[in-house]
Amino acid sequence: MLDLLANKWSALAIGALEAGPHRFGALQRRLQGVSPKVLTQTLRRLETTGLVSRTVYPEVPLHVEYELTELGRSAAVPLNALRSWVEDHLHDLSH
Repeated sequence: MLDLLANKWSALAIGALEAGPHRFGALQRRLQGVSPKVLTQTLRRLETTGLVSRTVYPEVPLHVEYELTELGRSAAVPLNALRSWVEDHLHDLSH
């Protein structure tokens, strides 16, 4: 689980989903630099571990939304604190 949460794209996807459900394309635009393949793999891992739920709406065209589960929302709390710490200390960190 730590490996999953420490992954850059997992942490960023969880952060993006804190605002509410997102469609795949909206998530990809929000997470600039992630490839469709990597985002798909990340979302599948987050779904498999119970951090994200995937809802398919039988519309034309097909509509799929990703949303944090209760477990995912609880994981977002320490990730958000870590992200804030990094932003606050970025100038102090060696590159």
